[in-house]
Amino acid sequence: MNRSKSPRAARVLITVDAVGGVWRYAMDLAAALDPLGFTFVFAGLGPQPSARQIQEASKLGTLRWIDEPLDWMVQRESELAGVAPRLGQLCRQEHVDLVHLNLPSQADGLVTERPVAAMSHSCVATWFAGVRRQDLPQDWRWHKALNRRGFDRADIALAPSHSHAAMLQHAYGQIRGLHVVYNSSRTAPAAKSKDDFVLAAGRWWDDGKNGGVLDEAAKEIIWPVIMAGANNGPNGQHLMIRHAKHLGEQAHQDILSLMRRAAIFVSPSIYEPFGLAPLEAARSHAALVLADIPTYHELWRDAAIFADPTDSTAIAAAVNQLVEDPQLRAELVLKAAERSRRFDPGSQARAMADLYSGLLQRDPTRSAAE
Repeated sequence: MNRSKSPRAARVLITVDAVGGVWRYAMDLAAALDPLGFTFVFAGLGPQPSARQIQEASKLGTLRWIDEPLDWMVQRESELAGVAPRLGQLCRQEHVDLVHLNLPSQADGLVTERPVAAMSHSCVATWFAGVRRQDLPQDWRWHKALNRRGFDRADIALAPSHSHAAMLQHAYGQIRGLHVVYNSSRTAPAAKSKDDFVLAAGRWWDDGKNGGVLDEAAKEIIWPVIMAGANNGPNGQHLMIRHAKHLGEQAHQDILSLMRRAAIFVSPSIYEPFGLAPLEAARSHAALVLADIPTYHELWRDAAIFADPTDSTAIAAAVNQLVEDPQLRAELVLKAAERSRRFDPGSQARAMADLYSGLLQRDPTRSAAE
């Protein structure tokens, strides 16, 4: 096949799902890399995408949905037996130059001559360590073995923060070719006119998002607290929200509209490998109240107020401090907006393009085809 001689012009197969933040990550990355000559085939797994998601992906690349599950949605490893064969088949059908997998488990058993990058946005091993403060239960340990084989199969591994990279290596041991590339957001900076309410956004059925503590804190917070996001999970998970105003699952654009209006954004998460919502909120000129966890300190440092995520009173006190101190709120808005510029699509695109290009230059089958 005749391919461009430039390693920066390549067709990339990237796996996505319609459930979590991987979708936003893949769409934003594809948009940022398009001017550099990369084109994308989105290989979807898990629950079917919405009509709006299909429309978005179709504008940025080729969408192909595979009738195979995500690793965190199954009870047994055997249920994933079809993932690698289907991905390998799609690589051949779409004549891709490079494979970017957004679950390391998807690399296990993958047969392709093309270079493979495996990105860990999160995993059950680090989730249990961060949320439950314990090792994986016996009936979940196959996840760890599967991911370990996936990391070993991949040519490089990726993490969205140094904090998550450290958690990965604590869980799995040394990971060859592990690189950190920060996520980014295409969210346009918003007008500074704000309404007096507090916004939080997340998949509240996930215990890692810590929605129950925030809902309890809402009783003590002066302004109304709005929690946007699903509280029912795909495997029967449920969070009862009693004190905050719960809007349920929202389209991404609707959440961004809320962020542009909200004066304060709060994330109580006890487990965040990166945390896209605070970045979008910072770019929308909301003041940030964040859980006191390593990832958020790494990314936001002095640009947010940090609170103990296990203590609803501490979270309420941090939010109320900003409610009652407009000057401090304004200062943090400016600091967060400035910090958010470090996580721009251009920086992410350049870093990923360099990694992709390095993989493509090492690919002997590409060189032979050229």
